[in-house]
Amino acid sequence: MSPQHVDLVQHSWRSVLPVGDTFAELFYGKLLALDASLGKLFKDDPIEQGRNLTAMLSVAVGSLAHPERITYALRQLGKRHVAYGVMPAHFEVAEEALLFALEHALIDVWTAELESAWRAAYRFFATTMQEGAIPCTAVPACP
Repeated sequence: MSPQHVDLVQHSWRSVLPVGDTFAELFYGKLLALDASLGKLFKDDPIEQGRNLTAMLSVAVGSLAHPERITYALRQLGKRHVAYGVMPAHFEVAEEALLFALEHALIDVWTAELESAWRAAYRFFATTMQEGAIPCTAVPACP
């Protein structure tokens, strides 16, 4: 990710936080609209699930300028997601749901450039999470 993309993502995320519950509701609503079968993966309270999502994104977004600080945690998160039943194709659905929720939360400032920055951030998050499902010997720089 370019430093400009990092700045765009971090700055825009600060604008999402005040409406975090609504953002999460938009995300999960779109996720399940795109693939209703994903509903079986969520057993927790939906509000708590949404707050966990925004908290995780806050940490990940905050670390974008220094991705090495979040790599291990993202791999562990990916390992847990696989244990829950998340499949590689689900990451594509999640990307569309995330962009949908962000676009609606940031409707007044959403641009093609901001979307591009968020797509780059998501690719980093998703790729790193998916590495967590691969045996460590197959992943470069895996601890």
